[in-house]
Amino acid sequence: MVFEELLNDPVIQKYLHELVGPTGMPVAAAPPDGEVTDEELAEDLGLELNDVRRALFILYENDLASYRRVRDEDSGWLTYLWTFHYENIPENLQSEMYRLLDTLEERLEYERSHEFYLSEPAGIRFEFSEAMELGFQCPETGAPLEPIENQEMIDAMERRIDSLRSELNVGVTQPAWWDTKTTFQALT
Repeated sequence: MVFEELLNDPVIQKYLHELVGPTGMPVAAAPPDGEVTDEELAEDLGLELNDVRRALFILYENDLASYRRVRDEDSGWLTYLWTFHYENIPENLQSEMYRLLDTLEERLEYERSHEFYLSEPAGIRFEFSEAMELGFQCPETGAPLEPIENQEMIDAMERRIDSLRSELNVGVTQPAWWDTKTTFQALT
């Protein structure tokens, strides 16, 4: 199998599982060399044809498979011949990491710029404005809303962002006090 080494990586396995789900994983985990029909895959893997087609379409949407159509001259039926392109997985994973980085940076800004209150019994967190509208009382339990500190969450998000930036070779975030122009001038 051409992609055997790639498929042994647990990160790749998890990525494929997230894409195609448990029913499509046998299709994703056993890409044949060369072209194959969906019917051949279903028969070889002992799966329902619809499950195979669903997995193939998801792989196609993510640039991990392509197909070509061949018309049978006698019957006029179309046959789809599928080819797997797992060489695109590293690029896809990198795109996912950039999306995660963007999402985390947006969430970090949200966490930094808001004050939160917690209803301990209900386990519900409210922004300051919501808590104020509710009179600092939980709408579900009537318990008082207590201010909560989110610095641990902010610190964890900063560490994850720095880790992602490092993996992606993107500039590491600077602390709020960091002023590159002043620092550069001080160094020259």
